Amino acid sequence: MSRLFALRHSIFARIVLWAIVTAAVITSGLWYLTDRTIRNADRAAVMRAVDVDLAGMVDIFASGGLSELSRRVNDRLALQPRERDPTHYMVADGAGRRIAGDIRKWPGLQAAMSQDGEIAIDGRRRAYARATQLGPNLRLLVAHETRDQEWLLRQVGLAFLIGGMLAVVFVALGGWLAAHRLAGRIERINATFRRPNDIALEELGRRAEGKDEIHELMSHSRNALARLDRLAAANRETTDHVAHELRTPLMHLDNRLLRALSASPDAQTSAHLGEARVEIRAIIRMLESLLDIAASETRRGDRHGLVPIDLSALATRLGELYADSAEESGHHLRLQVEPGVTMQGEEMLITRLITNLLDNAFKYVPQDGTVWLKVSRGPVITVSDDGPGIPPAERETVFEKFRRGSGSLSEGGVGLGLALCRAIAARHHLQIRIEPSQIGACFIVSPEEIL
Repeated sequence: MSRLFALRHSIFARIVLWAIVTAAVITSGLWYLTDRTIRNADRAAVMRAVDVDLAGMVDIFASGGLSELSRRVNDRLALQPRERDPTHYMVADGAGRRIAGDIRKWPGLQAAMSQDGEIAIDGRRRAYARATQLGPNLRLLVAHETRDQEWLLRQVGLAFLIGGMLAVVFVALGGWLAAHRLAGRIERINATFRRPNDIALEELGRRAEGKDEIHELMSHSRNALARLDRLAAANRETTDHVAHELRTPLMHLDNRLLRALSASPDAQTSAHLGEARVEIRAIIRMLESLLDIAASETRRGDRHGLVPIDLSALATRLGELYADSAEESGHHLRLQVEPGVTMQGEEMLITRLITNLLDNAFKYVPQDGTVWLKVSRGPVITVSDDGPGIPPAERETVFEKFRRGSGSLSEGGVGLGLALCRAIAARHHLQIRIEPSQIGACFIVSPEEIL
Protein backbone atom coordinates (compact mmCIF):
# COMPACT_ATOMS: atom_id res chain seq x y z
CA MET A 1 0.00 0.00 0.00
CA SER A 2 2.84 2.40 0.82
CA ARG A 3 4.38 1.63 -2.55
CA LEU A 4 1.08 2.25 -4.31
CA PHE A 5 0.57 5.67 -2.79
CA ALA A 6 4.15 6.89 -3.18
CA LEU A 7 3.03 9.60 -5.58
CA ARG A 8 6.47 10.29 -6.92
CA HIS A 9 6.90 6.71 -8.11
CA SER A 10 3.53 5.13 -8.81
CA ILE A 11 1.47 6.17 -11.83
CA PHE A 12 -1.51 4.28 -10.39
CA ALA A 13 -1.44 6.34 -7.21
CA ARG A 14 -1.44 9.53 -9.29
CA ILE A 15 -4.41 8.23 -11.30
CA VAL A 16 -6.34 7.58 -8.07
CA LEU A 17 -5.45 11.05 -6.78
CA TRP A 18 -6.61 12.68 -10.00
CA ALA A 19 -9.86 10.68 -9.84
CA ILE A 20 -10.48 11.92 -6.29
CA VAL A 21 -9.74 15.52 -7.26
CA THR A 22 -11.97 15.21 -10.34
CA ALA A 23 -14.86 13.82 -8.28
CA ALA A 24 -14.49 16.64 -5.76
CA VAL A 25 -14.35 19.31 -8.49
CA ILE A 26 -17.37 17.90 -10.34
CA THR A 27 -19.39 17.72 -7.12
CA SER A 28 -18.45 21.28 -6.20
CA GLY A 29 -19.34 22.48 -9.69
CA LEU A 30 -22.74 20.77 -9.61
CA TRP A 31 -23.45 22.29 -6.18
CA TYR A 32 -22.52 25.74 -7.42
CA LEU A 33 -24.76 25.43 -10.51
CA THR A 34 -27.65 24.09 -8.43
CA ASP A 35 -27.25 26.87 -5.86
CA ARG A 36 -27.20 29.56 -8.57
CA THR A 37 -30.23 28.03 -10.32
CA ILE A 38 -32.29 27.88 -7.12
CA ARG A 39 -31.35 31.42 -6.15
CA ASN A 40 -32.21 32.82 -9.58
CA ALA A 41 -35.47 30.90 -9.83
CA ASP A 42 -36.54 31.88 -6.33
CA ARG A 43 -35.62 35.51 -6.93
CA ALA A 44 -37.72 35.56 -10.10
CA ALA A 45 -40.66 34.04 -8.19
CA VAL A 46 -40.33 36.59 -5.36
CA MET A 47 -40.14 39.43 -7.88
CA ARG A 48 -43.33 38.24 -9.54
CA ALA A 49 -45.07 37.89 -6.16
CA VAL A 50 -44.01 41.38 -5.07
CA ASP A 51 -45.15 42.87 -8.36
CA VAL A 52 -48.56 41.14 -8.13
CA ASP A 53 -48.95 42.21 -4.50
CA LEU A 54 -47.97 45.78 -5.33
CA ALA A 55 -50.36 45.92 -8.27
CA GLY A 56 -53.20 44.75 -6.02
CA MET A 57 -52.43 47.43 -3.45
CA VAL A 58 -52.37 50.09 -6.16
CA ASP A 59 -55.80 48.94 -7.34
CA ILE A 60 -57.12 49.11 -3.76
CA PHE A 61 -55.80 52.67 -3.42
CA ALA A 62 -57.28 53.66 -6.74
CA SER A 63 -60.73 52.36 -5.77
CA GLY A 64 -60.83 53.05 -2.00
CA GLY A 65 -58.28 55.73 -1.29
CA LEU A 66 -55.70 55.96 1.48
CA SER A 67 -58.00 54.81 4.29
CA GLU A 68 -58.94 51.62 2.46
CA LEU A 69 -55.31 50.96 1.56
CA SER A 70 -54.21 51.39 5.18
CA ARG A 71 -56.97 49.04 6.38
CA ARG A 72 -56.04 46.38 3.82
CA VAL A 73 -52.36 46.63 4.73
CA ASN A 74 -53.08 46.09 8.41
CA ASP A 75 -55.43 43.20 7.60
CA ARG A 76 -52.81 41.46 5.52
CA LEU A 77 -50.19 41.89 8.21
CA ALA A 78 -52.52 40.45 10.82
CA LEU A 79 -53.62 37.46 8.70
CA GLN A 80 -50.31 36.29 7.16
CA PRO A 81 -50.18 32.48 6.61
CA ARG A 82 -47.50 30.74 8.70
CA GLU A 83 -46.44 28.43 5.90
CA ARG A 84 -45.43 31.29 3.62
CA ASP A 85 -42.55 33.75 3.79
CA PRO A 86 -43.50 36.94 5.69
CA THR A 87 -44.74 39.96 3.74
CA HIS A 88 -44.07 43.54 4.83
CA TYR A 89 -45.68 46.84 3.85
CA MET A 90 -45.17 50.55 4.31
CA VAL A 91 -47.34 53.44 3.30
CA ALA A 92 -45.44 56.71 3.77
CA ASP A 93 -45.79 60.36 2.99
CA GLY A 94 -43.44 62.33 0.80
CA ALA A 95 -40.94 62.76 3.64
CA GLY A 96 -40.80 59.02 4.34
CA ARG A 97 -42.87 59.12 7.53
CA ARG A 98 -44.86 55.93 8.09
CA ILE A 99 -48.65 56.12 7.66
CA ALA A 100 -49.40 52.37 7.72
CA GLY A 101 -47.52 49.05 7.68
CA ASP A 102 -44.85 47.32 9.78
CA ILE A 103 -41.71 48.81 8.21
CA ARG A 104 -40.63 51.68 10.45
CA LYS A 105 -38.13 53.44 8.18
CA TRP A 106 -38.19 54.04 4.47
CA PRO A 107 -35.29 51.97 3.01
CA GLY A 108 -34.17 54.44 0.39
CA LEU A 109 -35.73 53.01 -2.76
CA GLN A 110 -36.83 55.59 -5.32
CA ALA A 111 -40.61 55.34 -5.43
CA ALA A 112 -40.94 57.65 -8.42
CA MET A 113 -38.86 55.16 -10.46
CA SER A 114 -40.57 52.02 -9.02
CA GLN A 115 -37.11 50.93 -7.86
CA ASP A 116 -36.67 47.42 -6.47
CA GLY A 117 -33.92 45.64 -4.52
CA GLU A 118 -32.99 43.92 -1.29
CA ILE A 119 -33.67 45.69 2.00
CA ALA A 120 -33.07 44.91 5.68
CA ILE A 121 -36.04 44.22 7.93
CA ASP A 122 -35.39 45.34 11.54
CA GLY A 123 -31.69 45.49 10.61
CA ARG A 124 -31.35 41.68 10.50
CA ARG A 125 -33.59 39.87 8.02
CA ARG A 126 -33.30 40.34 4.27
CA ALA A 127 -36.25 40.85 1.94
CA TYR A 128 -36.91 41.75 -1.68
CA ALA A 129 -38.92 44.98 -2.06
CA ARG A 130 -40.36 47.34 -4.66
CA ALA A 131 -41.52 50.92 -4.13
CA THR A 132 -44.02 52.97 -6.16
CA GLN A 133 -45.40 56.48 -6.12
CA LEU A 134 -49.14 56.62 -5.35
CA GLY A 135 -49.47 60.40 -5.42
CA PRO A 136 -47.56 63.65 -5.09
CA ASN A 137 -47.11 63.14 -1.34
CA LEU A 138 -47.75 59.40 -0.97
CA ARG A 139 -45.71 56.29 -1.64
CA LEU A 140 -46.06 52.55 -1.13
CA LEU A 141 -43.47 49.79 -0.38
CA VAL A 142 -44.10 46.03 -0.60
CA ALA A 143 -41.42 43.55 0.61
CA HIS A 144 -41.30 39.74 0.75
CA GLU A 145 -38.80 37.79 2.84
CA THR A 146 -37.04 34.67 1.44
CA ARG A 147 -36.65 32.42 4.47
CA ASP A 148 -37.74 29.33 2.56
CA GLN A 149 -35.03 29.93 -0.03
CA GLU A 150 -32.26 30.04 2.58
CA TRP A 151 -33.53 26.87 4.24
CA LEU A 152 -33.72 25.10 0.88
CA LEU A 153 -30.22 26.23 -0.08
CA ARG A 154 -28.81 24.94 3.21
CA GLN A 155 -30.47 21.57 2.64
CA VAL A 156 -29.20 21.38 -0.92
CA GLY A 157 -25.68 22.33 0.23
CA LEU A 158 -25.76 19.67 2.94
CA ALA A 159 -26.98 17.06 0.45
CA PHE A 160 -24.19 17.90 -1.98
CA LEU A 161 -21.63 17.86 0.84
CA ILE A 162 -22.67 14.39 1.99
CA GLY A 163 -23.02 13.14 -1.57
CA GLY A 164 -19.66 14.59 -2.56
CA MET A 165 -17.93 12.99 0.41
CA LEU A 166 -19.50 9.63 -0.42
CA ALA A 167 -18.52 10.02 -4.08
CA VAL A 168 -14.92 10.82 -3.13
CA VAL A 169 -14.79 7.85 -0.74
CA PHE A 170 -16.21 5.44 -3.34
CA VAL A 171 -13.96 6.80 -6.09
CA ALA A 172 -10.93 6.53 -3.79
CA LEU A 173 -11.84 3.00 -2.70
CA GLY A 174 -12.69 1.79 -6.20
CA GLY A 175 -9.64 3.50 -7.67
CA TRP A 176 -7.37 2.07 -4.97
CA LEU A 177 -8.68 -1.47 -5.52
CA ALA A 178 -8.31 -1.20 -9.30
CA ALA A 179 -4.89 0.47 -9.06
CA HIS A 180 -3.73 -2.06 -6.45
CA ARG A 181 -4.66 -4.90 -8.77
CA LEU A 182 -3.00 -3.25 -11.77
CA ALA A 183 0.09 -2.39 -9.74
CA GLY A 184 0.34 -5.99 -8.59
CA ARG A 185 0.22 -7.26 -12.16
CA ILE A 186 2.80 -4.73 -13.32
CA GLU A 187 4.99 -5.60 -10.33
CA ARG A 188 4.95 -9.27 -11.38
CA ILE A 189 6.26 -8.20 -14.79
CA ASN A 190 8.95 -6.00 -13.22
CA ALA A 191 9.92 -8.76 -10.77
CA THR A 192 10.35 -11.17 -13.65
CA PHE A 193 12.59 -8.68 -15.47
CA ARG A 194 14.62 -8.17 -12.29
CA ARG A 195 15.02 -11.91 -11.72
CA PRO A 196 14.33 -13.69 -15.02
CA ASN A 197 14.59 -17.26 -13.77
CA ASP A 198 12.59 -20.27 -14.94
CA ILE A 199 10.16 -20.13 -12.00
CA ALA A 200 9.37 -16.45 -12.57
CA LEU A 201 8.88 -17.01 -16.32
CA GLU A 202 6.58 -19.94 -15.68
CA GLU A 203 4.55 -17.94 -13.15
CA LEU A 204 4.31 -14.99 -15.54
CA GLY A 205 3.16 -17.28 -18.35
CA ARG A 206 0.53 -18.86 -16.10
CA ARG A 207 -0.89 -15.45 -15.14
CA ALA A 208 -0.76 -14.18 -18.72
CA GLU A 209 -3.90 -16.07 -19.74
CA GLY A 210 -6.41 -13.37 -20.61
CA LYS A 211 -7.45 -10.81 -23.18
CA ASP A 212 -6.81 -7.38 -21.69
CA GLU A 213 -3.77 -5.16 -22.31
CA ILE A 214 -1.90 -6.15 -19.14
CA HIS A 215 -2.24 -9.86 -19.90
CA GLU A 216 -0.97 -9.18 -23.41
CA LEU A 217 1.99 -7.29 -21.95
CA MET A 218 2.68 -10.22 -19.61
CA SER A 219 2.65 -12.63 -22.53
CA HIS A 220 4.96 -10.47 -24.66
CA SER A 221 7.31 -9.93 -21.70
CA ARG A 222 7.52 -13.66 -21.01
CA ASN A 223 8.19 -14.44 -24.67
CA ALA A 224 10.85 -11.73 -24.90
CA LEU A 225 12.63 -12.89 -21.74
CA ALA A 226 12.47 -16.52 -22.84
CA ARG A 227 13.90 -15.55 -26.24
CA LEU A 228 16.70 -13.56 -24.56
CA ASP A 229 17.43 -16.51 -22.31
CA ARG A 230 17.70 -18.79 -25.34
CA LEU A 231 19.98 -16.30 -27.10
CA ALA A 232 22.16 -15.97 -23.99
CA ALA A 233 22.38 -19.76 -23.70
CA ALA A 234 23.31 -20.05 -27.36
CA ASN A 235 25.91 -17.32 -26.94
CA ARG A 236 27.41 -19.06 -23.91
CA GLU A 237 27.50 -22.34 -25.79
CA THR A 238 29.21 -20.67 -28.76
CA THR A 239 31.79 -18.84 -26.65
CA ASP A 240 32.53 -21.98 -24.64
CA HIS A 241 33.01 -23.91 -27.86
CA VAL A 242 35.26 -21.21 -29.34
CA ALA A 243 37.23 -21.01 -26.11
CA HIS A 244 37.71 -24.75 -26.07
CA GLU A 245 38.81 -24.76 -29.71
CA LEU A 246 41.33 -21.99 -29.02
CA ARG A 247 42.53 -23.14 -25.63
CA THR A 248 43.22 -26.73 -26.71
CA PRO A 249 45.71 -25.96 -29.55
CA LEU A 250 47.38 -23.32 -27.39
CA MET A 251 47.88 -25.85 -24.61
CA HIS A 252 49.21 -28.37 -27.10
CA LEU A 253 51.60 -25.75 -28.42
CA ASP A 254 52.75 -24.95 -24.88
CA ASN A 255 53.41 -28.66 -24.24
CA ARG A 256 55.47 -28.88 -27.43
CA LEU A 257 57.52 -25.90 -26.34
CA LEU A 258 58.03 -27.53 -22.96
CA ARG A 259 59.29 -30.71 -24.62
CA ALA A 260 61.61 -28.61 -26.80
CA LEU A 261 62.99 -26.95 -23.68
CA SER A 262 63.55 -30.34 -22.06
CA ALA A 263 65.77 -31.32 -25.00
CA SER A 264 68.44 -28.90 -23.60
CA PRO A 265 68.86 -26.52 -26.58
CA ASP A 266 71.33 -23.66 -26.48
CA ALA A 267 70.75 -20.68 -24.19
CA GLN A 268 69.43 -18.35 -26.90
CA THR A 269 66.93 -20.90 -28.18
CA SER A 270 65.81 -21.66 -24.61
CA ALA A 271 65.22 -17.95 -23.99
CA HIS A 272 63.10 -17.63 -27.14
CA LEU A 273 61.09 -20.73 -26.23
CA GLY A 274 60.52 -19.40 -22.74
CA GLU A 275 59.28 -16.09 -24.11
CA ALA A 276 56.93 -17.96 -26.44
CA ARG A 277 55.49 -19.91 -23.51
CA VAL A 278 54.92 -16.65 -21.59
CA GLU A 279 53.07 -15.18 -24.59
CA ILE A 280 50.94 -18.30 -24.95
CA ARG A 281 49.96 -18.25 -21.29
CA ALA A 282 49.15 -14.53 -21.56
CA ILE A 283 46.87 -15.28 -24.49
CA ILE A 284 45.15 -18.04 -22.51
CA ARG A 285 44.68 -15.73 -19.51
CA MET A 286 43.29 -13.00 -21.76
CA LEU A 287 40.89 -15.48 -23.35
CA GLU A 288 39.71 -16.71 -19.98
CA SER A 289 39.23 -13.13 -18.72
CA LEU A 290 37.20 -12.20 -21.79
CA LEU A 291 35.02 -15.28 -21.32
CA ASP A 292 34.54 -14.46 -17.64
CA ILE A 293 33.56 -10.87 -18.50
CA ALA A 294 31.08 -12.07 -21.13
CA ALA A 295 29.61 -14.65 -18.77
CA SER A 296 29.21 -12.12 -15.95
CA GLU A 297 27.61 -9.53 -18.21
CA THR A 298 25.26 -12.11 -19.70
CA ARG A 299 24.16 -13.32 -16.26
CA ARG A 300 23.58 -9.84 -14.84
CA GLY A 301 20.45 -9.96 -12.68
CA ASP A 302 20.29 -13.78 -12.85
CA ARG A 303 19.90 -15.26 -9.36
CA HIS A 304 20.96 -18.73 -10.40
CA GLY A 305 24.08 -19.84 -8.58
CA LEU A 306 23.93 -17.14 -5.93
CA VAL A 307 24.34 -18.51 -2.42
CA PRO A 308 25.02 -16.93 0.99
CA ILE A 309 28.69 -15.97 1.33
CA ASP A 310 30.55 -15.04 4.52
CA LEU A 311 32.30 -12.04 3.01
CA SER A 312 34.17 -11.28 6.24
CA ALA A 313 35.72 -14.74 6.36
CA LEU A 314 36.52 -14.65 2.63
CA ALA A 315 38.26 -11.26 2.89
CA THR A 316 40.18 -12.38 5.97
CA ARG A 317 41.49 -15.49 4.19
CA LEU A 318 42.55 -13.48 1.16
CA GLY A 319 44.20 -10.89 3.39
CA GLU A 320 46.23 -13.54 5.15
CA LEU A 321 47.35 -15.00 1.79
CA TYR A 322 48.37 -11.61 0.41
CA ALA A 323 50.06 -10.49 3.62
CA ASP A 324 52.94 -12.92 3.18
CA SER A 325 53.53 -12.12 -0.50
CA ALA A 326 53.22 -8.40 0.24
CA GLU A 327 55.94 -8.65 2.87
CA GLU A 328 58.20 -10.47 0.44
CA SER A 329 57.73 -7.77 -2.22
CA GLY A 330 58.37 -4.97 0.27
CA HIS A 331 54.76 -3.82 0.64
CA HIS A 332 52.35 -3.59 3.56
CA LEU A 333 48.76 -4.88 3.69
CA ARG A 334 46.29 -3.59 6.28
CA LEU A 335 42.97 -5.35 6.95
CA GLN A 336 39.86 -3.71 8.39
CA VAL A 337 37.17 -6.38 8.16
CA GLU A 338 33.90 -5.98 10.01
CA PRO A 339 32.77 -9.38 11.31
CA GLY A 340 29.56 -11.04 10.20
CA VAL A 341 29.22 -9.38 6.78
CA THR A 342 27.36 -11.69 4.39
CA MET A 343 25.93 -11.42 0.88
CA GLN A 344 24.33 -13.46 -1.89
CA GLY A 345 26.84 -14.31 -4.60
CA GLU A 346 29.22 -16.71 -6.26
CA GLU A 347 32.22 -17.13 -3.98
CA MET A 348 34.62 -17.81 -6.86
CA LEU A 349 33.64 -14.58 -8.65
CA ILE A 350 33.77 -12.45 -5.50
CA THR A 351 37.20 -13.92 -4.77
CA ARG A 352 38.25 -12.99 -8.30
CA LEU A 353 36.97 -9.44 -7.81
CA ILE A 354 38.89 -8.87 -4.57
CA THR A 355 42.11 -10.47 -5.84
CA ASN A 356 41.99 -8.41 -9.04
CA LEU A 357 41.66 -5.22 -7.00
CA LEU A 358 44.51 -6.27 -4.69
CA ASP A 359 46.71 -7.28 -7.62
CA ASN A 360 45.97 -3.96 -9.29
CA ALA A 361 46.89 -2.05 -6.11
CA PHE A 362 50.18 -3.90 -5.59
CA LYS A 363 50.99 -3.38 -9.27
CA TYR A 364 50.87 0.41 -8.90
CA VAL A 365 52.23 0.84 -5.36
CA PRO A 366 56.01 1.23 -5.06
CA GLN A 367 58.05 -0.66 -2.48
CA ASP A 368 57.34 0.17 1.16
CA GLY A 369 53.85 1.31 0.07
CA THR A 370 50.64 0.25 1.85
CA VAL A 371 47.43 -1.35 0.56
CA TRP A 372 44.24 -1.38 2.64
CA LEU A 373 41.43 -3.92 2.34
CA LYS A 374 38.23 -2.95 4.15
CA VAL A 375 34.91 -4.81 4.37
CA SER A 376 31.83 -3.37 6.03
CA ARG A 377 28.10 -3.98 6.02
CA GLY A 378 26.20 -3.17 2.88
CA PRO A 379 28.22 -5.00 1.72
CA VAL A 380 30.93 -2.44 0.95
CA ILE A 381 34.39 -3.56 -0.18
CA THR A 382 37.14 -0.93 -0.25
CA VAL A 383 40.63 -1.42 -1.65
CA SER A 384 42.89 1.63 -1.39
CA ASP A 385 46.60 2.38 -1.51
CA ASP A 386 49.10 5.19 -1.09
CA GLY A 387 50.57 4.86 -4.57
CA PRO A 388 50.58 7.44 -7.38
CA GLY A 389 46.81 7.27 -7.80
CA ILE A 390 44.75 7.49 -10.98
CA PRO A 391 44.34 10.77 -12.89
CA PRO A 392 40.73 12.05 -12.92
CA ALA A 393 40.57 11.71 -16.70
CA GLU A 394 41.25 7.95 -16.43
CA ARG A 395 38.88 7.10 -13.56
CA GLU A 396 36.17 5.86 -15.90
CA THR A 397 38.21 4.61 -18.81
CA VAL A 398 40.28 2.23 -16.65
CA PHE A 399 37.16 0.03 -16.36
CA GLU A 400 37.02 -0.45 -20.13
CA LYS A 401 38.48 -3.53 -21.79
CA PHE A 402 42.15 -3.37 -22.75
CA ARG A 403 42.67 -0.10 -20.86
CA ARG A 404 45.57 0.21 -18.45
CA GLY A 405 46.48 3.00 -16.07
CA SER A 406 49.35 5.26 -17.05
CA GLY A 407 51.25 4.74 -13.77
CA SER A 408 51.76 0.96 -13.79
CA LEU A 409 55.05 -0.19 -12.32
CA SER A 410 54.96 -3.50 -14.16
CA GLU A 411 54.62 -4.54 -17.75
CA GLY A 412 52.24 -7.47 -17.22
CA GLY A 413 48.55 -7.53 -17.99
CA VAL A 414 46.44 -6.51 -20.96
CA GLY A 415 43.92 -4.24 -19.22
CA LEU A 416 41.09 -6.68 -18.46
CA GLY A 417 41.31 -6.90 -14.66
CA LEU A 418 39.17 -3.87 -13.82
CA ALA A 419 36.74 -4.61 -16.67
CA LEU A 420 36.23 -8.04 -15.13
CA CYS A 421 35.74 -6.43 -11.69
CA ARG A 422 32.97 -4.21 -13.05
CA ALA A 423 31.28 -7.16 -14.77
CA ILE A 424 31.42 -9.29 -11.60
CA ALA A 425 30.05 -6.40 -9.54
CA ALA A 426 27.15 -5.92 -11.96
CA ARG A 427 26.46 -9.65 -11.83
CA HIS A 428 25.87 -9.27 -8.07
CA HIS A 429 23.84 -6.02 -8.25
CA LEU A 430 26.91 -4.07 -7.14
CA GLN A 431 28.74 -1.13 -8.65
CA ILE A 432 32.39 -0.19 -8.51
CA ARG A 433 33.75 3.32 -8.53
CA ILE A 434 36.97 5.19 -7.88
CA GLU A 435 36.58 7.50 -4.90
CA PRO A 436 38.57 10.75 -5.20
CA SER A 437 41.39 10.81 -2.63
CA GLN A 438 44.35 13.06 -1.84
CA ILE A 439 46.83 10.22 -2.19
CA GLY A 440 46.76 6.90 -3.99
CA ALA A 441 43.71 5.19 -5.48
CA CYS A 442 40.54 4.11 -3.67
CA PHE A 443 38.20 1.53 -5.24
CA ILE A 444 34.80 1.07 -3.60
CA VAL A 445 32.39 -1.78 -4.41
CA SER A 446 28.90 -1.24 -2.95
CA PRO A 447 25.23 -1.96 -3.70
CA GLU A 448 23.69 -0.03 -6.60
CA GLU A 449 21.29 1.83 -4.27
CA ILE A 450 24.15 3.35 -2.27
CA LEU A 451 25.92 4.86 -5.24
